[in-house]
Amino acid sequence: MTDMGCLLAERGVRVSFIITRANADRIRPIIEHAKESNILFEVVELSFPNDKFGLPSGCESVDHITDVGLFRGFFDALYSLNEPLETFIENLERPPDCMITDMCNAWTAPVARKFGIPRVIFQGPSCFYISTDYNLVQHKVYDRVINENEYVTVPDFPIKLQVTKAQTPGFLNSPAFQDLRKKCRKEEMTADGMVINSFLDLERPFIENYKRLIGKKVWTVGPFCLYNKDDEMKMGRGNKEAVDKSHSVLKWLDGRNAASVLYINFGSIAVTRPQQLMEIGSGLEASNRPFLWVMKKKEITPVVEKWLANGFEERTKDRGLIIVGWAPQMVILSHPAVGGFMTHCGWNSLLEAITMGLPTITWPRFADQFVNENLVVDVLGIGVSLGVKEPTIGIDDVIAVKSDDIRKAVDALMDGGIEADERRQRSKDFSEKAKKAVEEGGSSYENLTDFIHYFTEARGKLALAHGNSIIA
Repeated sequence: MTDMGCLLAERGVRVSFIITRANADRIRPIIEHAKESNILFEVVELSFPNDKFGLPSGCESVDHITDVGLFRGFFDALYSLNEPLETFIENLERPPDCMITDMCNAWTAPVARKFGIPRVIFQGPSCFYISTDYNLVQHKVYDRVINENEYVTVPDFPIKLQVTKAQTPGFLNSPAFQDLRKKCRKEEMTADGMVINSFLDLERPFIENYKRLIGKKVWTVGPFCLYNKDDEMKMGRGNKEAVDKSHSVLKWLDGRNAASVLYINFGSIAVTRPQQLMEIGSGLEASNRPFLWVMKKKEITPVVEKWLANGFEERTKDRGLIIVGWAPQMVILSHPAVGGFMTHCGWNSLLEAITMGLPTITWPRFADQFVNENLVVDVLGIGVSLGVKEPTIGIDDVIAVKSDDIRKAVDALMDGGIEADERRQRSKDFSEKAKKAVEEGGSSYENLTDFIHYFTEARGKLALAHGNSIIA
């Protein structure tokens, strides 16, 4: 969302970026860079009502929720932000030309209607997933499913795609969230259009399918990660302690051969259990290849600490580096020494790999990730699957992937040979297409132009330089 706001501001639009204070701190380097660039990018920090809803201080995003019992309180707090947002809009000289909001923030729809502001939904996942989910809901496919691991065919889809309810249950799909889920679905249909972080040459048939199904404007304007053109911006993504860590990682990577390092990172939410971590480590050790492995702080339990200290780090010290906590992912993926990425298939991570021309080893955990794996492995042909078919997030002591599975997948991805070479070439081809998409004249560049004109012209405003505005 920050990248999109900066892109709009660079194109002459006045952007008001609405965020809570703790989340603003996480992207402070990007905010400071925007200020230094003299673009019209205003950050509006709202107070998150933690105390009122029984949430710990600073718990203002999903990855900071440590107890599942806090999820409902988190969303209730989120949905109470309508009042401070209304106050902000009331104090503006005039209403914005457009409001861009995440799909889960259905509370913004009544605010937009109150002030007569057109509203566009930013869809975070791939269009491949969005279209899959939409079709399953519209055709009520899961109403006829008893076993959540039973495969069903997605109706009215450009290709034959089979999924299970466990793999793609949809967002907020639990009894405690049915009211929110219905509200989000309802307000999704009232939106004036959709903005998606993707590009035409990556998902063309699925983008066209989605447009046809929803009967609304759909703008694919990504990949947003290409907005970060220099190393300092890449280093500052999402963490204010990033710069020092980035420089040490770069120094380590500089000592490796081109395309020799496998990068392993499973995103910000899913926690890998100790026994599974050790299986991963054994597989990486058996592969005998350089690796850069990111572990979360909460994953470093006493059992894991003992395992690392009792030989693993020593045996792999000449070719392995473990990062605990946040990692400068864009810096790592863009380094010439990195030749592959083992990922949880979150859409941001996959897009970052695609833009850097890197093939992937896929290990989906939940949400949209299983469907994203289908796109990467079966449709685009740039991934190697570890074969995980069921979500394991929140389940203790489950070993979904054995060490030998890890070793075989690493060999398949990083070895030479016709299949691996073709996969790597396809990855490079998509990288070139991604870069062309965001350049002047490219599909994403032109879509962003059309998006801006669509709303500014619809309201009879003057040229962009005269101060058209968007709330994100």
